[in-house]
Amino acid sequence: MRQITLFGATGSIGQSTIDLIKRDMDAYDVVALTGGRNVTQLAADAIALNADVAVTCYEDCYTELKDLLAGTGIAVAAGDAAIAEAAARPVDWALSAIVGAAGLVPGLTALAHGTTLALANKESLVTAGPLLLGRAKAHGATVLPVDSEHSAVFQALVGEHMASVERIIITASGGAFRDWPMEKLAGATLAEASNHPNWDMGQRITIDSASMFNKAMELIETKEFFGVPHEMIEVLVHRESMVHALVGFNDGALMAHVGPPDMRHAIGYALHWPERRKLPVERLDLAQIGQLSFAAPDMQRYPALEIAHQVMETGGLTGAVFNAAKERALDGFITGQIGFLDMAKVVDITLSKMSSDQSVTAGAITLDNVLETDRLARIHAGEAITTLG
Repeated sequence: MRQITLFGATGSIGQSTIDLIKRDMDAYDVVALTGGRNVTQLAADAIALNADVAVTCYEDCYTELKDLLAGTGIAVAAGDAAIAEAAARPVDWALSAIVGAAGLVPGLTALAHGTTLALANKESLVTAGPLLLGRAKAHGATVLPVDSEHSAVFQALVGEHMASVERIIITASGGAFRDWPMEKLAGATLAEASNHPNWDMGQRITIDSASMFNKAMELIETKEFFGVPHEMIEVLVHRESMVHALVGFNDGALMAHVGPPDMRHAIGYALHWPERRKLPVERLDLAQIGQLSFAAPDMQRYPALEIAHQVMETGGLTGAVFNAAKERALDGFITGQIGFLDMAKVVDITLSKMSSDQSVTAGAITLDNVLETDRLARIHAGEAITTLG
């Protein structure tokens, strides 16, 4: 029986993972579940999975969670320190699905036990890729990608040598505004940006899809995880979201990973790795689908992609700047302080301001440096929001 912990259990990735676990309960011993304000869901899942401990990151939710779990024997805790403590509990497999930079510390802590870390937290690689992968190597731990694109690349590379890889292509649906005229984007509303055409995801990642900031993050992830130069990584707009990634080799061959737009595919691969087991996902009928479409992304429509390439080229701690500014800009859009197109402007302004500092462009990627860079970037991004707003 494998001991597992789920960080971010109440989000879409966490819920899809729980769906798979419930189908084979005898195979898993759930040690800890963490979540946010949806303590009703967190408590229900903790009971259903017979978890040892349930943790909410919000201290003001502690009493409600404790009341919901009264008499169950499940321990209850709250706050960032409690999540770090949960991460310190040794397990065989941990899911890192906390949204945002808050997911970095729990992932790093879990790796210290030689845990297999199923990584759905983009920010960990974007802000501190060398630190995370170095921690895994030092402790004999394994990091497995859970993003559908990186899982697809990982699977396409099984049995292959990186020296024979010429390019990596990750696909993007194009998001909610892929068919909108450019002149209409400036007035895009929060509700319109929160409606994804293909995937059922949380609000923040759905908006990031509309702006293509999620794909910009995935570009940086690809560079960090697979150790390839940014010039080798491409993005294609693929409306159907069935081809998740392609790997091009030096003999001209392209290896594509094709599957339904269902995150349980990538999650299941990481959950069962190194085995491949049956999953409750749709089996594609390619004859019925008929055709798949691909197009180059419009860089004017999706400036986040160009910014990501600049970050990869500059290196250092600019990934931490990029992520913090992106998160702060997204907050600004959600709260109505700035418009949809202003998000890329906030990130660009923040990067331009902080990239003049050599401690950012050439600084050591330590946890303290990443956290301090994150703090400063949020301040500068807030100033940019005030100026643009």
